[in-house]
Amino acid sequence: MLLIDCPHCGPRSEHEFIGMGEAAERPAEPAALDDEAWGGYLYHRRNPDAPVLEHWWHVHGCRSWLQVQRDPHTQAIVACQPCQERP
Repeated sequence: MLLIDCPHCGPRSEHEFIGMGEAAERPAEPAALDDEAWGGYLYHRRNPDAPVLEHWWHVHGCRSWLQVQRDPHTQAIVACQPCQERP
């Protein structure tokens, strides 16, 4: 079981969260993108074998959005912070 250290609620089971995948920088002008570029933003992720920054929603807790830095190879949580802050 994965424990996520919510900055508001403390350590909680991963079952209280919904993982929303890798955090991607939103394009500055989404309307200016063609379909291929917009599809790339929505669906293509790097999938590295190194720690990645992800968005997680604490749906069964404080309901806040978190940025979780997680190593997908070892499942280790490196850092966790509210989405308003940048690492």
